[in-house]
Amino acid sequence: MAHPKRRQSSTRRDKRRTHDTAVVPQIAKDPTTGELHLYHRAHWFEGKLYYRGQVLIDATAGNEAAAS
Repeated sequence: MAHPKRRQSSTRRDKRRTHDTAVVPQIAKDPTTGELHLYHRAHWFEGKLYYRGQVLIDATAGNEAAAS
């Protein structure tokens, strides 16, 4: 069975792997809002920041208090 004579450096390995990327951006649908967004990214929807179906930041709560 073939095996490498010398260990390949991490730099050399990473140079080879730079071309192994997804061509089309991966898009997911949020289960709560139904919005389309990039995988592993938080997204804004109606003044709220969502990530994996949960609200991280609610910007509308501060605006309603200021308007009253």
